Amino acid sequence: MLKQGLQQKLQQKLSPLQIQTIKLLELPTLELEQRIKKELEENPVLDEVNDSEEGEESLSGNLSLSEYSVEDQIPSYKLYANNQGKDIKQQYSIFSVKESFHQSLISQLGYSSMDERSKTIAKYIIGSLDDDGYLRRDLDALADDIAFRQGIETTEEEVEKILIKIQEFEPAGIGARDLRECLLLQIKTRHTSPSQKIAEDILENHFAEFTKKHYAKIISRLGITEEDLRGAIEEIVHLNPRPGGQIDDSYTEQAQQVVPDFLLEYKDGELIMTMPRFTVPELRVNKRYADLLITSANSSQREGKEAATFVKQKLDSAKWFIEAIRQRHNTLENTMNAIIDFQREYFTEGDETKLKPMVLKNIAEKTNLDISTISRVVNCKYIQTHFGIYPLKYFFSEGLMTENGEEVSTREIKNILASSIDVEDKKKPLTDEELVSVLSAKGYKVARRTVAKYREQLNIPIARLRKEL
Repeated sequence: MLKQGLQQKLQQKLSPLQIQTIKLLELPTLELEQRIKKELEENPVLDEVNDSEEGEESLSGNLSLSEYSVEDQIPSYKLYANNQGKDIKQQYSIFSVKESFHQSLISQLGYSSMDERSKTIAKYIIGSLDDDGYLRRDLDALADDIAFRQGIETTEEEVEKILIKIQEFEPAGIGARDLRECLLLQIKTRHTSPSQKIAEDILENHFAEFTKKHYAKIISRLGITEEDLRGAIEEIVHLNPRPGGQIDDSYTEQAQQVVPDFLLEYKDGELIMTMPRFTVPELRVNKRYADLLITSANSSQREGKEAATFVKQKLDSAKWFIEAIRQRHNTLENTMNAIIDFQREYFTEGDETKLKPMVLKNIAEKTNLDISTISRVVNCKYIQTHFGIYPLKYFFSEGLMTENGEEVSTREIKNILASSIDVEDKKKPLTDEELVSVLSAKGYKVARRTVAKYREQLNIPIARLRKEL
């Protein structure tokens, strides 16, 4: 028996303005400046406003050109974008922050000798690495994704060959598929020494025994002394199990410069948020090209109509771009104000323990914006406060309830967890169950599986692996 049914799909087509706004929302200040400069170069209808022209009318004339579907009487406010704050002399500060390992790997890829096909595959592999720098995906599935998304037919063998090249990039250990491979990639880059050779042998051939701390078996099978083993273990414990998460701790060669998108000052008991001025001038529609549109529309010549069509397209593009910048500014401002209002106690004191649990949904509800919009605003944006500069993502974390019913940030729980492990007896380290008891004694009601999850996120091994000889 055949069943027939009607399936109705509602598809919402984004307007050019919406698409433009979404793209601009994701850009931090420096990238936005470059984007504006690029638009100025490519669109002759966009014009710069000199200081002496700020008060002038940006567009005159009635744009009633129905045959070219030009909107009637476009308000001048839609044809002008003010990128300046109230104090036009205010300049922003430039800070050095850590470059993400993804950015670092893409930069290194640019200097490699791979052909364009291999580089395209390599970029996809790099984009598939998790925050710790590991490739957790099956190579066969990755090859299928590359074929589907990049249009490149490849094989598991080719993907692995390119992955091995990526594993030669810095930091050592990047692109590993598991912890053993990550540590092996690093130990092989170290200066050859007796301890290094033993450590490599252990990781290569006796990793299971090592993780279970069956030291007697390792000593017996390798024919080494306890002192030899201690030296090898010393080599291994200084390796980085999270190469992607700790890139550029020195803030030196790979430090990139960012401009804070928001400035927050605490004056006379009030929090005052401003958005720094851009180094690019304000934008407006070029009056000369707008007049050309009107003149050309009245021409019967084919060339005139083609010119009018061209200018009309550029005029629309300029109008959408200017409006998108305005909407971006308003959205960023509203979102940041909502975050400050939500975390007012924290921003006043700068005390991390005052940071309330906050997720994207909380800010979406306060601003009446979509969660996806909030996510774009938060991405790659920074705020300069009176107690430091922070990425907006820093202020978002989930929450847990204490025994007295108070909700606290997971970041606070993690800090207490890390502190408890720091002061434990390393000859008898605390198990996850014992850590639950420690947290409970401090008033934090946390399940054992939650303790295990936070411990792993903090890159702290289980008790057995924290035990010292």
